[in-house]
Amino acid sequence: MIVQNAALVVMVLYLLFLFAIARFSDRRKLEGRSIVSNPYIYALSLSVYVSAWTFYGSIGRAASTGLEFLPIYIGPLLAMTLGWVIIRKMIRVSKEHRLTSISDFLSFRYGRSYAIGAVVALLSLIMVTPYVALQLIAISTSLETLAGSHVLLNFSWESTLVVTLLLGIFAVMFGARQLDPMERHEGLIAVVAFESLVKLVAFLAIGLFVAYGIFEGYGDIFSQMAEEAVRNPHYAELMDVQ
Repeated sequence: MIVQNAALVVMVLYLLFLFAIARFSDRRKLEGRSIVSNPYIYALSLSVYVSAWTFYGSIGRAASTGLEFLPIYIGPLLAMTLGWVIIRKMIRVSKEHRLTSISDFLSFRYGRSYAIGAVVALLSLIMVTPYVALQLIAISTSLETLAGSHVLLNFSWESTLVVTLLLGIFAVMFGARQLDPMERHEGLIAVVAFESLVKLVAFLAIGLFVAYGIFEGYGDIFSQMAEEAVRNPHYAELMDVQ
């Protein structure tokens, strides 16, 4: 029980630390000394799409299908490098006409149709609901894994509820409180950029541990794969099937 509570306490403290970062960023903005007005912070904030779904999904696909997980990352990379002309035009139109959401944008594009805006808003809500639910399940699963508990459902339910409430408060305070398209949510951007650094450090640490802790380097990994392919003629075929 102590370990379970410790995992939840660490999670809550981490979320409160993110609150502090967002608050500090907003305060610096009011003082005229923004900490997010540089390309590096914005570049890090673009990894907001790398959510729990991406993390668990890409790891699962890498374990089961090998290199087929790469499109999860290649797609956004191509969108930002090759589609920047379209993205820039969308941003310019949104700022010029003060559009704050996808439904506003599509409604404006098709003659300011309120019907189209309502349909897009409803479809967006329907699509994002299971996505948010998946994020909460991932949080619960992560807490259970850290706590070493897979049977105490009360712990899972309570921890998920606490984290959900904190995330909801955070979204209201630093995201949805102002809907002015000219307003930059600098606190939210700072938090996403910080979390990107955490993810980068975590991925690099795990990669180095696997490469040099479990194996003897990347050369050893490829040599063992080659040896296994020689010993088992169907090895490559089995890997493709998986």
